[in-house]
Amino acid sequence: MSSPVECEKSTDSPPSEKDTPVDSEPSKKNRELVAWLQVGIVNAFGAYQSYYQDELLSTHSAFEISWIGSIQAFLLLFVGVLTGPLFDRGYLNALLITGSSLAVFGIMMTSICKEYWQVLLAQGVCVGLGTGCLFVPSIAVVSNYFPTPTKRAVATGLAVGGSSIGGIIYPIAFRHLQPSLGFGWATRIIGFITLAVDLMAIVTMWTKLVPKPPRALFQPAAFKSCAYTFHCIGFAIGFIGLYVPMFYVQLYALAKGGVDMDYAFYLLSILNASSWYGRVFPGFLVGKTGPMNLLVSCSFAAGVLSLCWIAIDSMAGLTVFAVLYGFFAGAYVSLAPPVLVSLTPELPVVGTWIGMSLFVAAFGLLIGNPIAGLLVHVQKKDFKGGQAFAGGTVLLGTIFMLMALIVRSRQVKSWKV
Repeated sequence: MSSPVECEKSTDSPPSEKDTPVDSEPSKKNRELVAWLQVGIVNAFGAYQSYYQDELLSTHSAFEISWIGSIQAFLLLFVGVLTGPLFDRGYLNALLITGSSLAVFGIMMTSICKEYWQVLLAQGVCVGLGTGCLFVPSIAVVSNYFPTPTKRAVATGLAVGGSSIGGIIYPIAFRHLQPSLGFGWATRIIGFITLAVDLMAIVTMWTKLVPKPPRALFQPAAFKSCAYTFHCIGFAIGFIGLYVPMFYVQLYALAKGGVDMDYAFYLLSILNASSWYGRVFPGFLVGKTGPMNLLVSCSFAAGVLSLCWIAIDSMAGLTVFAVLYGFFAGAYVSLAPPVLVSLTPELPVVGTWIGMSLFVAAFGLLIGNPIAGLLVHVQKKDFKGGQAFAGGTVLLGTIFMLMALIVRSRQVKSWKV
């Protein structure tokens, strides 16, 4: 890594006009199709965590079960190091078909699983690989079509907001279908829903960026930018704790009591519904404040809320927590890509730079929830360790992203970054 002095002298600038794709003003209809087709199942794992804990995998600890969702989320980001450059080279359709096939196959295989290792391979590995093939291209397509920061941030928010929609639909569907149809058919129906959405993505998503010559999977020169490096570190540390409430809010509500059992299962959907607003509306402010300022603010708020979660033990309090945390956690996810695009010197390599950042962040997602699982004692109704761990890591990540903001603001001589 270059020294602080060298970092401040960096002249990396946002993508220029000449790097925008041919025909960068598609119709309004095309923009909506591109922006809305990122629907994911990863945000719904909290519903499965609760079910596995009580039913299918009741002999396994929260630590062991959380590895399923963590590996799934890890692969979603980790595969980005491969899908980013492949997208840059024009393999969008291949990525969509491969990712959709793996995700649907993994969900269908999950429906017939009986043992822990089977669920780990089907839902953790197979679904994770599939969603990983879909995630980065869905973001990178948006950056190609929306060259201005404000439009890009709003469009990215709409795109990744689809995963919040999945996080609303899937837990509710699973909760209502599982008691009457059983785990197998409830999961298969979710698989058919995923198949329908993925087919829409394959038919409607495209990019008009002219494919470039082959590039390296990694561009080490990117880490000569201290702003980019600090952001990657902060983003990864923040992801260690960011998904802990999504995995454990239902278990917490059920364990603490005082919350209606049926209502407790809706907390994850409430959190994801609020997350949709958090992913979309902050994008409208990017042009006035800059994406980095917004991201740091929302990350700080999410960390503080995780610590406040320790003192909440009522239905009303948990509902307010789910609404507020969902909003700021959603903003955290949707604002990161616009930040990375603003730190990327040219659009043709935006997929690679986003992929490298997600590669680093993936390890945060991999270890975060299992560590929280070790600190959570469900039978003793003691969640304080996991809650404090979640809040502390998100706040530590915020510090690194604040350092990135300071470095970047000095480079461009403006606080609007």
